[in-house]
Amino acid sequence: MRLPVPPRPRSLAGQLFAMQAVLIAVVVAGYALFTYLSDRGQAEDAAGRQVTAVARSIADSPSVREAIGTADPTARLQPYALQVQRDTGVDFVTIMNPQGIRWTHPDTTQIGKEFLGHIGPALRGRSFTETYTGTLGASVRAVTPVWQGNQVVGLVSAGIRVEAISERVQEQVTAMTGVAAGALALGGVGTYVVNARLRRHTHGMNASELSHMHDYHQATLHAVREGLLMLDGQFRVALINDGGRELLGVGSEEEVVGRSVADLRLPAPLTGALLASEPRVDEVHLTADRVLVVNTSPVSGGERRGTVVTLRDVTELQSLMGELDSERGFTQALRSQAHEAANRLHTVVSLIELGRADEAVEFATAELELAQALTDQVVAAVGEPVLAALLLGKTAQANERGVELVVAPESRLDDGLLPERLPARDLVTILGNLIDNAVDAAQGTVGARVTVTAYTAYTAYTADTAGAAEGSRAELVLRVADSGSGVDPAHAELVFQRGFTTKPAGPQGRGLGLALVRQAVTRQEGTLTVAEGQEGGAVFEVRLPLGRSAGPARRSGSGAVRGGA
Repeated sequence: MRLPVPPRPRSLAGQLFAMQAVLIAVVVAGYALFTYLSDRGQAEDAAGRQVTAVARSIADSPSVREAIGTADPTARLQPYALQVQRDTGVDFVTIMNPQGIRWTHPDTTQIGKEFLGHIGPALRGRSFTETYTGTLGASVRAVTPVWQGNQVVGLVSAGIRVEAISERVQEQVTAMTGVAAGALALGGVGTYVVNARLRRHTHGMNASELSHMHDYHQATLHAVREGLLMLDGQFRVALINDGGRELLGVGSEEEVVGRSVADLRLPAPLTGALLASEPRVDEVHLTADRVLVVNTSPVSGGERRGTVVTLRDVTELQSLMGELDSERGFTQALRSQAHEAANRLHTVVSLIELGRADEAVEFATAELELAQALTDQVVAAVGEPVLAALLLGKTAQANERGVELVVAPESRLDDGLLPERLPARDLVTILGNLIDNAVDAAQGTVGARVTVTAYTAYTAYTADTAGAAEGSRAELVLRVADSGSGVDPAHAELVFQRGFTTKPAGPQGRGLGLALVRQAVTRQEGTLTVAEGQEGGAVFEVRLPLGRSAGPARRSGSGAVRGGA
């Protein structure tokens, strides 16, 4: 036995069509009723103003006052009243004496009879209007006095039947009903067209299905850890997920959505990539503390509709790649030193075979002493193990490239001095990239040389305005100078931008080292400067704050250490 299949809920487009049709019908019906009541009131007011004007114009006519003074006012006033009645469109014009006895009336049988209505206010000299049922039925009428000097010598009344007013309103309502019916039909057709388009866009789904799809969309959007950013045709943020806000370092979704990319205060190269009209593929960009891979894809359908941007965080990967490059350099240096060691070993063996044992011992001892002296001197100057290991490795690498790496005499950096908040990885990034950049600049020059200076500097400060507490601010100073061609002053700021290089085109990552240095320095709230050295090359100086300590300002230093073989 097959169970009956429950009917599928009406689609969202169908529901909207039914709702809009009912809404249009209610609005049109309500407007028709309001218009009828309003027009009826307006028609009565207009009729009152019309009969008042007619009555006053008759009362102000000199011929009327003259006729009232004759022995038979009716003879002259009756034709005049009928003529005015025809010309003005009113239903009756009645001229009477102060006692209310009619001199004129559309029905001649009513002449000489008493006027049906109120005349008291007019006798007191005031014009007024009222709705009253007289010989012609209910009418809107006006009564006004006829003055002869300071005396009321007669009264004039003009009126329009209420039935005639209703007929006028009915004609207007009929016309308005036709217009309303046309509006209802036009609204129904427009609603059908709009909802047909809506059915195509929603694929006939009902509200519940759309709600479920939205929930899945939101869950997917927030579950994706990579950054997702959608821009509209004016490069305003239309959508951003949690990963995108975290990677870009921007505020909440409510604060970001609707703002232009140019207002997000992102680095200029990254902003340029997001505002570009052409697609970008796997471009590396730096923010304050991250290295991002950016891909953009314009959304087009006959016209530019927006841009989809994906962001991947490769900060850790970039650091690991830097460490891998260092390890690769160390490996190459060790391979080269192993080759040199083999040559020296062959020399020692050959001296022994020649019977010159004393010379062999002297040669071998000298090589060991030189290597040990280099290690001892570096460690004595820079006791911090990470930087000491980095300097030993970079010394070997520089030597392989024909560059002498020198640790300056004033260098002094004891182990345990650096705070825990200053990670070793940032120090390796800063000093390693500065040395690599300096070796690149010095390689191939006469007397190729790179000088590294590392020490702690102290600056005196007063803790309060009264000078009650004094101490010093400590900062780590790292200075790398080279014997290269130096940096053009016009490029003093450009050298720190991602992608900038004066070297020939090479690997995709060229021009990233100094940008990573500035990123790490900024993250540690330090300063990074470049200046011209005494030997004509460039001098890069980094100052990283270490905190405050008691005691006067001081500066430490020690002997010189040179690397080379």
